[in-house]
Amino acid sequence: MSTCKNLLLASMLRNKRRNSKSKSRKRKLIHQNPERTLEEEEEDDGEGFKLKTSAPSREHGVQPLGNLYFVNPGTVNVRNTGLGNLQILTDELVLDILGLLDTTHLGVLSSVSKSFYVFANHEPLWRNLVLEKLKGEFLFNGSWKSTYVATCNQKLQFLKSGESVLKIRDFYSDYLFQSWLCANLEMKPEWLERDNVIRVRGISVEEFITRFEEPNKPVLLEGCLDDWPAIEKWSRDYLNKVVGDVEFAVGPVEMKLEKYFRYSDSVREERPLYLFDPKFAEKVPVLDSEYDVPVYFKEDLFGVLGKERPDYRWIIIGPSGSGSSFHIDPNSTSAWNAVITGSKKWVLFPPDVVPPGVHPSPDGAEVACPVSIMEWFMNFYSDTKNWTKKPIECICKAGEVMFVPNGWWHLVINLEESIAITQNYVSRRNLLNVLEFLKKPNAKELVSGTTDRENLHEKFKKAIEEAYPGTIDDLEKKAEEAKIAEEQKVTFWDSVSDSKAGAFKFSF
Repeated sequence: MSTCKNLLLASMLRNKRRNSKSKSRKRKLIHQNPERTLEEEEEDDGEGFKLKTSAPSREHGVQPLGNLYFVNPGTVNVRNTGLGNLQILTDELVLDILGLLDTTHLGVLSSVSKSFYVFANHEPLWRNLVLEKLKGEFLFNGSWKSTYVATCNQKLQFLKSGESVLKIRDFYSDYLFQSWLCANLEMKPEWLERDNVIRVRGISVEEFITRFEEPNKPVLLEGCLDDWPAIEKWSRDYLNKVVGDVEFAVGPVEMKLEKYFRYSDSVREERPLYLFDPKFAEKVPVLDSEYDVPVYFKEDLFGVLGKERPDYRWIIIGPSGSGSSFHIDPNSTSAWNAVITGSKKWVLFPPDVVPPGVHPSPDGAEVACPVSIMEWFMNFYSDTKNWTKKPIECICKAGEVMFVPNGWWHLVINLEESIAITQNYVSRRNLLNVLEFLKKPNAKELVSGTTDRENLHEKFKKAIEEAYPGTIDDLEKKAEEAKIAEEQKVTFWDSVSDSKAGAFKFSF
């Protein structure tokens, strides 16, 4: 969570923006020093935040908790008086409890007090209700609550605004305020500046394997998609035409593409729904014919399983701000991600470095991390500035491909509406890693993308041995030889110490 000071300054400067007539959309939202002039704020690109130009007013007038102590001392927090005996609960717990209610009870509860009105109208509650009750059969109507009401009662379709209907004075909550803030912030320039990935164009497959795949290093590949028809064709109009009424996986529901685009055009939320469909090629074969696997990733040994292989390829579509928070790709596979339209910000950490703010369980089955991608950037990105092992970062643009080695933590956020294709694969370089992963004692909890989690290891190993006899034995032998060679390398202390003399020697 952001500090109370930052949230306080965010609210103060938000009010300044409203009262100013000139350049109101260009001023910072949060600053370290509240005494700075507006002119100084405009010039300081490194310290503050900017709101998106389309940002709505604060949800129901909720203010950060710091305002209660520093701006309006002595004011009574409506949040507490309206909750009564429940005020002792955290905001998260109050919302968890309200998440158990249906729409009717939420509506009744919202009339009890101003505080319950704010909580009962919290957008994520209504988002969950829409997705649970209506599945993908809805037309987004500006807000999740109005979407639900308009879908269930056609006469009320005039409710088409995501703006708060009722503004509440003196309601203070860091949790609710930050949810609004994360949904409406622009990416800071300093979050986009670092670009330390290796970029290559036109290298041979052998060079790719030697320089990147074998040492397990990320690389951005340019010029790989020049022959893809998708690069020229995949506009919104074209996709809507060729997919027709086909539904795609969007979060927990299936939606028609036209409805998803309507949602993505108008939504402003902390975690936008992401179209992420693993069966797109089967659903719309013409899409499968308009892209091809780049030459560097042609070897995909999971292919020996045929239709029993785990999910491995996805079409990805999402608006600005959507993306994937920190994760490691499934089943110890490597991956490639090709951007067809738009652009994506990547942040990657090697397998031995857990990103700040990310807390995986000891067995790797679960990962605790910030609620949203923007929250991670706000609260943890700066922690990496002084790290010895800095993350690999870049912006991947249309026509470029990101190679993500197995085991690497990575976060991806769309900087604009983007369409991409991604595939996970197994080559000889990571085959042993995948087999080792699939036979872990808790493989049932770790393996993903298949209905047969318990037997995947045996099925895969048997299929590899039948299709490529001796391959596993050869790879295991080479791995053991490499391990022995590494152990026999002369260490620093061996190079400077003379064991017979019992003293140091210097070799230059």
